[in-house]
Amino acid sequence: MFSPLLYRLSYLTNNFHIKKLIKFINFISITYSKNNFNVKIVIATHNKDKFKELHHGLLSLNVKLISLYDFPEIGEIIEDGKTLKDNALIKARTVHKITSLPAISDDTGLEVDALNGDPGVFTARYAGEGCTYLDNVNKMLKEMKNVPNQNRGATFKTVMAYVDDNMELTSEGIVQGTVTRTKKGVAGFGYDPIFYVPDTGKTFAEMEIEEKNLVSHRSRAIKALRADLATYFNASNIKENA
Repeated sequence: MFSPLLYRLSYLTNNFHIKKLIKFINFISITYSKNNFNVKIVIATHNKDKFKELHHGLLSLNVKLISLYDFPEIGEIIEDGKTLKDNALIKARTVHKITSLPAISDDTGLEVDALNGDPGVFTARYAGEGCTYLDNVNKMLKEMKNVPNQNRGATFKTVMAYVDDNMELTSEGIVQGTVTRTKKGVAGFGYDPIFYVPDTGKTFAEMEIEEKNLVSHRSRAIKALRADLATYFNASNIKENA
């Protein structure tokens, strides 16, 4: 299996032969693990809230999910893609390249009709670099202050990516809703308090995690990726939820 010591040595020394050895060890490990459903996958995010949702959604796969906090040498990854898919792949490819382990990442965007699809790929930093969830929410409410109810439609979209030595997979999840005029609910994170889902009569922040996972963009993207991974890892031993 993958040796943390070898990983540290390769990171510190940038030794070509050590890196090749690590890739060989992980190739053997992953090949063996596919038959025993014991694959290690790194979830490529430093966002604890996002990690929690991704971890919860991927639990039905019989794999070991590892946090980026197990690799403190990996800092923030620059997301300079033009699309959500670009950014998801950038993160997964970067983490896979550094760790030599399979990696899963996602990128999520809120596309607001009245703002011509903004903030889109800039959703996480809508209020500027280093902004908080609250900063983004307050800016959105300010921008939407004079927009009539019938024009407050929005789409939440998540694109997920899986990358290993042999395969790249992507999936997408979308949910339609509206931007509320005030914050409602205390659960969730990000724009959850102001994203209202008409079919449920609630914002994401008013939902329990189980309810949110039935309808959210991220859960739909996860479910689609799970289906592809089930095929890739020989689905008979992967427990798919309805």
